[in-house]
Amino acid sequence: MSTIDAFDPAAIAKLAGELFANWPGAVPSSVPSSVPSVPANAHPAGFTPPPGSTGPATPNVQPLTAAVPGSNLLPSSPQHPAALAAQLPSSLPHAPAGNGVPDLGYTAAPAWDGRFGSSAAGVAPASPSFYFLESPRHPGQRALGEPSHAAPVKPAFDVNAVRRDFPILQERVNGRPLVWFDNAATTQKPQSVIDRISTFYEHENSNIHRAAHELAARATDAYEGARKTVQRFLGAASVDEIVFVRGTTEAINLVAKSWGAKHIGAGDEIIVSHLEHHANIVPWQQLATEKGAVLRVIPVDDRGQLKLDEYRKLLGSKTKLVAVTQVSNALGTVVPVQEIVALAHAAGAKALVDGAQSVSHMRVDVRAIDADFFVFSGHKLFGPTGIGVLYGKKEILEDMPPWQGGGNMIADVTFEKTVYHGAPTRFEAGTGNIADAVGLGAAIDYVQRLGLDAIAQYEHALLGYATHALQPIPGVRLVGTAEDKASVLSFVLDGYSTEQVGQALNREGIAVRTGHHCAQPILRRFGLEATVRPSLAFYNTCEEVDRFIAVIRQLANKR
Repeated sequence: MSTIDAFDPAAIAKLAGELFANWPGAVPSSVPSSVPSVPANAHPAGFTPPPGSTGPATPNVQPLTAAVPGSNLLPSSPQHPAALAAQLPSSLPHAPAGNGVPDLGYTAAPAWDGRFGSSAAGVAPASPSFYFLESPRHPGQRALGEPSHAAPVKPAFDVNAVRRDFPILQERVNGRPLVWFDNAATTQKPQSVIDRISTFYEHENSNIHRAAHELAARATDAYEGARKTVQRFLGAASVDEIVFVRGTTEAINLVAKSWGAKHIGAGDEIIVSHLEHHANIVPWQQLATEKGAVLRVIPVDDRGQLKLDEYRKLLGSKTKLVAVTQVSNALGTVVPVQEIVALAHAAGAKALVDGAQSVSHMRVDVRAIDADFFVFSGHKLFGPTGIGVLYGKKEILEDMPPWQGGGNMIADVTFEKTVYHGAPTRFEAGTGNIADAVGLGAAIDYVQRLGLDAIAQYEHALLGYATHALQPIPGVRLVGTAEDKASVLSFVLDGYSTEQVGQALNREGIAVRTGHHCAQPILRRFGLEATVRPSLAFYNTCEEVDRFIAVIRQLANKR
């Protein structure tokens, strides 16, 4: 049979099982032979059972011990044959590579499966860096002064293979291949995430916790397994510190309306920065108005960098909370959050870090940052919309009252009194976004298989390449030129509105964001109401940047 379509699901499942069972280094005993069994643990994290309650409820938690070498080549979660069959098509290349990569699933890592790791994918070990390159170049181009006979520098990873993991990148817009430069607004989804969500609905769909049937057990394992994945991704101490919410905005509102309502009073002060997204301004304004508190703002310099000396002057005995972004969505500025948090703690204040724009570009370790709260959205991390995360230190979450009431977050209810679960369950009232939490876990698995250091290195090179190409174009004004930046380019072009520039790019199939980016205060700091904002991700290429630059040059020449 010449194509995968010629196989039926049973045949596909059998082939997949044989492949994994016979792979070098595989541990046969760890391969599930049947559908996952009902978990032994009876209740979810943070669940305080009332007397006499029973039923399957919690995840199959893996101990954090050393893995047997080669065992990471196996599927990362228990799957029955139907699930393997559903996922196998995504394991194959989705389009021919333009760089000579063999069009075979098992040789085109990481397009086939990133579990084969950095060495198989050609990932070069590197420390993350976000400073502009002195000499931007295509990945693989020789450095200045490097002898001509030297071997070309290997790219951090094969971007052509990676691009095949994202089916939407095959889309055409206005007859042109899609260029997705709107990653700060939302990122595209790899096939593995799409397949994982589909598999959930096909084989696991159920409400979670407290049900004595198989699908509830599967759904609960998947949901709580995703929580464990997030915990490891952020470096949190416990799954009890991970709360699933709809996104960054809801996470910040939860902190404001629970912790803030309890601990902020008249005359207290809340500090934010000039770089903040509206989601990290408006909830604190609302709280300050309600409580009679005061909102203070850390200013920025002309490059879009925070003035830390001015920040130190704002701190005092009245400071109760400091809430800052780790990466500006409008300018791309990387904020020194570890120093900001340390200064907040020295003043006796708590600290919240908005990681919506950082988690897809760099490693995050919440214990190293020492943040009291850290928030992010799944859709900024190549995962689904409608799912996000609030991390909070366990002792702080346990001290916070619930912010919504209903099912799932209660241990016992009478008409006289309600007893709530512990964190995180007490903050997850009602039926959660189960499938998309599972999808978020798959997205995290994907970026970790590629390697965040490799992602940072590649994106940094791409940002440098784009910046040095865009900046010299007559009439272009770059907005936000901090030394430490993630891959956001905000600019205006003389003689054109931002909408006109966006429309010209769209005619060529290039998607960028125009407008105020829900960050009006920082744009007004630079005397603007709107910018054009191309924002890059690891699946973007220098060739796509060239297409973008060609449009901007053409517009500039017509002025």
